[in-house]
Amino acid sequence: MSNPALLVLYGSQTGTAQDTAQRLARQAQRRRLRVRVMPLDDYNVADLIAESLVVFVCSTAGQGDPPDNMKNFWRFLFKKSLPVGSLNQLDCVILGLGDSSYPKFNFVAKKLHKRLLQLGACVLLPVGLADDQHDLGADAVIDPWFASFWGKVSTLYPTLSGMIPLREDEPLPSTYTFHFLDDMQEKEEVQLRIPMDQTVPSQSHPFPARMVFNRRVTEPSHFQDVRHIELDVTGSNIEFAAGDVVMMRPCNAPEDVQQFCQLLKLDPETRFTLSPTDNTAVPARLPQPCTVRHLVESYLDIAAVPRRSFFELLSTFATNELEREKLAEFRSAAGQDELHNYCNRPRRTTLEVTVEEAELRNFEFFLLFFAILQLLHPNRIQTCDVYVPLWVKKGSLKFPSEKETPVIMVGPGTGVAPFRSALQERTAEGKTANILFFGCRSKSKDFYFRTEWEEMMETGFLTLFTAFSRDQEAKVYVQHRVRDNGELLWDLIANKNACFYIAGNAKQMPASVCDALKEAFQQAGGVSAEEAEQMLATMEKTGRFQSDTWS
Repeated sequence: MSNPALLVLYGSQTGTAQDTAQRLARQAQRRRLRVRVMPLDDYNVADLIAESLVVFVCSTAGQGDPPDNMKNFWRFLFKKSLPVGSLNQLDCVILGLGDSSYPKFNFVAKKLHKRLLQLGACVLLPVGLADDQHDLGADAVIDPWFASFWGKVSTLYPTLSGMIPLREDEPLPSTYTFHFLDDMQEKEEVQLRIPMDQTVPSQSHPFPARMVFNRRVTEPSHFQDVRHIELDVTGSNIEFAAGDVVMMRPCNAPEDVQQFCQLLKLDPETRFTLSPTDNTAVPARLPQPCTVRHLVESYLDIAAVPRRSFFELLSTFATNELEREKLAEFRSAAGQDELHNYCNRPRRTTLEVTVEEAELRNFEFFLLFFAILQLLHPNRIQTCDVYVPLWVKKGSLKFPSEKETPVIMVGPGTGVAPFRSALQERTAEGKTANILFFGCRSKSKDFYFRTEWEEMMETGFLTLFTAFSRDQEAKVYVQHRVRDNGELLWDLIANKNACFYIAGNAKQMPASVCDALKEAFQQAGGVSAEEAEQMLATMEKTGRFQSDTWS
């Protein structure tokens, strides 16, 4: 059997699945395999019948939804008109990236696995179910799954054993070629242009919204600077409802951009054009030509804590033996605790790593760096202009239209944001059956929108339960308040058909709230543990239990 041409397709919402797909593609390159890697919606799904070996890397968004960049693929694949056996020539594997704090853990990967089997594909391995909640993170599953995949590939394609792979410390070729322009060529200013057409704003065509309000909502001495920002979208054609998500295109701070360019000895005003060295597409929104300043400011996530893959690339540039050993440790499965202590715990950024690793500041590193970091992290936002490029994504939380249906919301910290919009909307519609559980550190320091909640309570539109975790010796969280109010919650859910919502941090909170709710069912409703579990599962299936959590 001839060697395969590997195709790696990913569905990624925040960049993690994309990073994992690119990491696998680099492993394929080291094994001297021909490899393509792309988002699922950039691939013509009808061509699957002609592929020899495909890896699907998929995250799960919202209430078990596919990521935005694989929704077209998803709709096509689940057409009832597709004949059974249409993919019987395809060898494939599926790796899911998820978080077990979500009710539908890795739902997309599981459903994709089932559908590919229905269409006759040969799935070579059990579906990989990576879990962000694991002590070692998603890599606890990804690393052994990669090893199993390559073991299966070498069995299927024995001729690969005769190929000598590239060494781990040997640099891979750059994905892009930069063509720098001289001063005599026509200059083009890179700026934010307000679109004149009537298209609905999207990631590729965001709307430049004017900021009209920016106020800190935490007490000035509090260590967290949380902001309430309002933006004018007049003329944007944007339509939104309670629970929808505003997506913003952030930029790096000017001083960080200047420092990064100085470290790599790059002139920020130098202009270039970009062309791929393989089948990789040039980012659609990158201006051609573009200045180095605009590239670093708007495309490279130098303010983020770098991923493990970043150090995998850096290790190929190390010439100092001690430096090489340290980076080799960071990229290994056994070295993830060390990497966490060096990088994640102190929140050391990509820029700070570049400052510390002097011998790695070279142009080749810059080219590979760009190949990975095409978009800034969606949760790290700095507003550096009067206008903020944005678009709206439909939220996963759906609220009942019936006036009498009670709504129970658990939103600690910034998780309260979608519930604030829902409460404003429900108040305007005269819906009074609203219960909010809000938690923060201190009543005096980070009690977001306190005045608004008090006004809603005075007018009869809100019942509020608060948990201030640091205002007393014993820490009190929202799950404790849920457990304390079990009789009320049982009555609302069992007798009045209430809907229950959770939003906020995806670490321990969602699971703890679910446990408290099931305990309330048992104590107030007299049901067994198994019945309480089934009750919550039924609520989730019927849309009466929903969550929107993030890491």
